[in-house]
Amino acid sequence: MNSAGAEVDGARGVLSVDSTAPGAAPRGLDAFRRGWETQIGDDVFQLPAFSPDTIGDFRVKGHVAKVQGAAIADLHAASATRTTDVPGGDQDLVAMYVVQRGAWTLGGPPGCGEQTVPAGQFLVRHVGRLSAFETSAHLTAKFFVLPPGELKPLLGNRAITGPADSAEIRLLTALTDMIHTTVADLGPAGVEAAHAALIELAKAVTKGRFDDVEPRLAPALTRAAKDLADRRLADPELSPAMLARELNVSVRTLHRAFAAVGEQVATYIRHRRLQEARLALNAPSGHLSISELAAHWQFADSSHFTRTFKKYYGQTPTEYARSTGAASLSSNRHPPGHWPAESA
Repeated sequence: MNSAGAEVDGARGVLSVDSTAPGAAPRGLDAFRRGWETQIGDDVFQLPAFSPDTIGDFRVKGHVAKVQGAAIADLHAASATRTTDVPGGDQDLVAMYVVQRGAWTLGGPPGCGEQTVPAGQFLVRHVGRLSAFETSAHLTAKFFVLPPGELKPLLGNRAITGPADSAEIRLLTALTDMIHTTVADLGPAGVEAAHAALIELAKAVTKGRFDDVEPRLAPALTRAAKDLADRRLADPELSPAMLARELNVSVRTLHRAFAAVGEQVATYIRHRRLQEARLALNAPSGHLSISELAAHWQFADSSHFTRTFKKYYGQTPTEYARSTGAASLSSNRHPPGHWPAESA
C-alpha cells in the first residue's frame, strides 16, 4: 500500500493511499492519517475521529495535494465511512465537496440539520467547527480545503450548491488535475501561482461567474476546454463558439487563454481529430473508408481530410495504413489492392 509521497517543503505535500487491495483495509485509515499528518498537516484540516466500522473497513483510494494553505483530494471509496457523532474543535476554513458518484452527508452547524451532496452536485461552505459526516459506499468525489480569507466574506453563513458539471466547477477540476500531476516539481513561484489560481476559481464557483481578465486562470480554462473537446470530437457542433458557450466564457476569452499557452483552439481540435483517425487506421480490422473517416471526424470531404492528414504526418492515409501493415481502409468494401481514391 502506497501511503504517502515525499514531502517537498512546508508549502506543499503529496499523499497517495490505496487500501482497496485485499487485506489492506484494516490498516488503511492508519496509513491515511499518518500520511495526512506528515504530508498535509493538521494546520490545513484536522481529521476527525472515525466510527469503529469505518476503522475496520477503510477501503479508499485517493490522492491529496497540499498547496500552501489549501488541500485538494481525489477520493474513490469502496466502503462507507462515518465519523463519530461528537463534533471536534474549532476550525476556520472553506470546504468544497464535488460528488460524481455516491453521496456525502455533512453535519450542519448548531441549530441546522444535515446536508447531503448527491451525485452530480457540489457544495461549498465555511466551516467554523469540525462536524460529523458520512459517505456512502462506492463514492467518487473531490474534496477541497481552502483558506477562508477571500472566500468567507463571499459565503457568510450560506452553503452554496449546484451542478458538478457547471462551467466554474469544470475549470476548477481541470486546475486541480494539473496540480496533482505537477505539484511535486513546482518551484516556490509555481506553488504561489497554483494557490492563487485555486482561490480565484473557488471565488468563481462562489460568485457563479468566471473572471475572464485573470491571466493565472488561462491554463485551467485551456485544460477544461481540451477535456470538453476530447469528449465531443465527433460532434459536428464542436467549435470554439460551442466550447466557450459550455464553459460560460466569451469566444475571445477562450482564444486568449489558448494563446497564453501558445496554442489555437481550432488547431487543437483538428489535431486531435487527426490523431483519432490515425488510431482508426492502425486498427487490425474493421477499417472505414477514407470518405467515412473524413465524415466521422468532421472534415469537409475525403480530399480535405487527406491533404490535412498528409500535412501533419507526411503521408496520405492510404500510405500510412500500408506502412503500418493495415489490411484495408474499408471493411468488406474494397477488395485487396483496391484502395479508395484520394488526393495528394
